[in-house]
Amino acid sequence: MMTKFKTSDLTKIALFTAVIVVLSQISIPMPYGVPMTLQTFIIPLTGVLLGKKSGTMSTILYVLLGLIGLPVFAGFSGGAAIVFGPTGGFILSFPIMAYIAGWFAERENIVFLYIGLFLGAMINFLVGFIVFHFVTGSSLSVAFTATVLPFIPTTIIKVVVIGLISQKLRPLVKNKVLV
Repeated sequence: MMTKFKTSDLTKIALFTAVIVVLSQISIPMPYGVPMTLQTFIIPLTGVLLGKKSGTMSTILYVLLGLIGLPVFAGFSGGAAIVFGPTGGFILSFPIMAYIAGWFAERENIVFLYIGLFLGAMINFLVGFIVFHFVTGSSLSVAFTATVLPFIPTTIIKVVVIGLISQKLRPLVKNKVLV
């Protein structure tokens, strides 16, 4: 089934893709090479605000821009080597993260919203962990220490903040007051 997007949807998709690119550059290097970024903040927020369909498309566009080599990922990096490298699992799971956040947000229930945000974060961790483990050949404990452990506190904060601000922003986006 072919999905049709209105011009306003395409505009929102492009705008949020640009915001993802900008916020991806806010990055803190970490010891094992997996940076702490705002990608895991803006990706689920995009799904929540645009909904599962447009939010996922915005995230897919972001990943494709990086895959073809544009410097859109953290540290102004891009290319297939990044997408299929040690941190590529996080990037590859971004569309899933946006879809899950959007799908649960569309239920219009705060409990479902938080379930979706945490589920999306867990999938992001899982895919990032698995890819890091296999690409680097590291032990499971090293992979866990590099990809999950240091990010748990900030993930909890991001999920809470996304939940709080989306309650105010989502109605504005839906009613075309914002974007």
